[in-house]
Amino acid sequence: MNEGLDPILIQVTVPLPVPMIYAAFTDPAKLKGWLAEDAQVDAKVGGPYRLSFRGENPFESPGTVLRINPDVDIGFSWYAPKQYERLMNHPKPRTEVYVRLQESPEGVDITLEHEGWGGTDEWEEARSWHFHFWEARLERLKDYLIRAAYG
Repeated sequence: MNEGLDPILIQVTVPLPVPMIYAAFTDPAKLKGWLAEDAQVDAKVGGPYRLSFRGENPFESPGTVLRINPDVDIGFSWYAPKQYERLMNHPKPRTEVYVRLQESPEGVDITLEHEGWGGTDEWEEARSWHFHFWEARLERLKDYLIRAAYG
């Protein structure tokens, strides 16, 4: 799968402490506040990173934690929704999500990178869907964190 599409790269900045933001990616109760309707996470390499999504396009992403450095980053395997299942999930998940936190003058930069895309039109469509998915979810994350901190 050489010559694939560029990774999805989205960044948001949140003016809150790193541990609070990091917990939003590792604590199942917090993940339910902004990302998925259900979450099971064991924040260690090899642990589950399972997410359940409902709504008009319900799907499961029974991922695995691939890398983790507390308060710095976390990476996990990703399972796509049904319309991209054949392309992205078999024989194993072909894409990975990597989240990195870095302090900046405005707060903490949250950078989400979703990599592993192939290079066909079908992959382009899947990448576009995921770009919009992650963009909307990171806006929800920002709102969720600010509400949690300030009410």
